[in-house]
Amino acid sequence: MVRLFVALRPPPAIRDLLSDAMDGVPQARWQDDEQLHLTLRFIGEVDRPVAEDIAAALGQVHAPAPMVRLGGVGTFDRRGRVDTLWAGVTPHDALAHLHRKVDQACVRAGLAPESRAYLPHITLARLPGSAGHAPEIEGWRAVHAGLSSEPFTMAHLVLYQSHLGHGGASYEPVMRWPLETGG
Repeated sequence: MVRLFVALRPPPAIRDLLSDAMDGVPQARWQDDEQLHLTLRFIGEVDRPVAEDIAAALGQVHAPAPMVRLGGVGTFDRRGRVDTLWAGVTPHDALAHLHRKVDQACVRAGLAPESRAYLPHITLARLPGSAGHAPEIEGWRAVHAGLSSEPFTMAHLVLYQSHLGHGGASYEPVMRWPLETGG
């Protein structure tokens, strides 16, 4: 079994900008540079033959590379406690279009369609249960609320394998496909 997801990788200058926002919450498990990505579709654990079918289907995805920018920060919570800090990415239209195309490819490969609403974001940190209501979280949100960037393109669709370990997940790019760029 392999644990997979499909994502876009921000360029180095954007990853540097995101790294600058990764401080101020003592218990946060901040992402390292290799972990920074924008998920288009979480796949989960599949057998290797299914993974090969998914890769073949993703290779048939044709879409423009989204031109986006960073737009603010936010949090996700689970059962009333914050467990994730993230950076927003806008505009959503091109990303939602690409998300649908990736989801359709996964369905062609035999997966169920994605049932969750899609909110484009880049995870910056995971939080342990004890940090869920820390005042530092609200302070972090206030300090970084204006996070923004110049427009940038994410030019490749990437299939990642996720390896779970004691220190969290590590991500290995398995395959990359170029998206259509202008010019």
